[in-house]
Amino acid sequence: MATDPTAVAESAVALLRAQRFDDLERMFAPRLRAVVSAQTVAVAWTGELARVGEVRETAAGVTEPSPEGLVRVRIPLTCARGGLTAVFAVDATGALHGFRLAPAAGDDWTPPPYGRGKHTEHEVTLGEAPRAVPGTLTLPRGRGPHPAVVLLASGPTDRDATTGPNKPFKDLAHGLATRGIAVLRFDKLTLVHGEVAAEPGFTMTEEYLPHAISAVHHLRHHPAVDPARVFVAGHSGGGKAAPRVAAAEPAVAGVAILAGDTVPLPRAAVRVARYLAELDPGENATATIETLSAQAAATANPALSPHTPTTDLLFGWPASYWLDLRAYDPVATAATLNRPILIVQGGRDYQVTVTDDLPRWQTGLAQHPGTTFRIHDALDHMLFFGTGPSTPADYQRPHHVDESVITDIADWIAPTPRRNPLIRLLPGRSR
Repeated sequence: MATDPTAVAESAVALLRAQRFDDLERMFAPRLRAVVSAQTVAVAWTGELARVGEVRETAAGVTEPSPEGLVRVRIPLTCARGGLTAVFAVDATGALHGFRLAPAAGDDWTPPPYGRGKHTEHEVTLGEAPRAVPGTLTLPRGRGPHPAVVLLASGPTDRDATTGPNKPFKDLAHGLATRGIAVLRFDKLTLVHGEVAAEPGFTMTEEYLPHAISAVHHLRHHPAVDPARVFVAGHSGGGKAAPRVAAAEPAVAGVAILAGDTVPLPRAAVRVARYLAELDPGENATATIETLSAQAAATANPALSPHTPTTDLLFGWPASYWLDLRAYDPVATAATLNRPILIVQGGRDYQVTVTDDLPRWQTGLAQHPGTTFRIHDALDHMLFFGTGPSTPADYQRPHHVDESVITDIADWIAPTPRRNPLIRLLPGRSR
């Protein structure tokens, strides 16, 4: 077996492209094999190719040090409708201790028109070693003190929430900064220290709370920020986590939930897989749904225990994560907050939907006096404007977060009088 880390990673990519998932699993070190199965890899690979299309070309691997004496190798993949990055952690014997599929670098991003005002950006570090993560603080021009917001992303993503050529969190940061609001965004723990997500005992609490609370404290102690006006805004899974952050940190002034899900994730995962199969009933669609359904059933099983093998569960997450998530009700938690709440939802979102997810927010927060709903019929899950049914391929084309979302958040955090009350939004754009 090859032991050069780059050669090992290239061999792994070749197996992925050939869909030889069992052979790839044989390259896993025991601790990775205990949490990630060939079936899990097959589902993840098939799902990513549905977004970006067939792999056309692989670039040279880029190596960097990784914890525990491992070497992390990143191999960019050029696909028919975008790109991916395959990331591996390789030991001295050539065994794989970590594997994930990450978005492409998004180097083609350009600032949105609404975000080209003057602002400054500064690198920060959040959390404590050995699980510290890097981030970026975007400050508006002027002395302040400014209101501020911490952005919470979903999944193992970077501070910009890079998706194909798009950087929606960077859009939000630049757009809000032009409206006088400071923004702090950071690389997720599960991106920088990906190995933690497979550790027994890992939970959503560990994934979000330490760095989100550290970010709130960082802003409150910054001389350009008003410590009484530090908000949290989460997208998708980050939106679901945002009420939990606010419940744990009383200094949070309010919570914005952008496309935050409320349907139990195992059920939602199967729903999304079926939607995608209807859009593109490829040769692997049925097998993918069957595998995902079996994993979802095991994950939702009332008999789930900390000892349930991770390989039986969705996404390679340990049972501890799912048990913690099962015990957390984002809507009920939000309802207990004596702070303003903003809910933003796209009508074309197939991942978090106006049919299944939004009504739970509306019902659960009906008696919460400080809740504001903004529903945009033409926006998808990434808050991009479009027409027709949303597809994963849409995310691989250049977009920016729609300016209406910037306006929603900015007006909610720092209301300003409207110049002309007779001006209305375009029909179909929002409601």
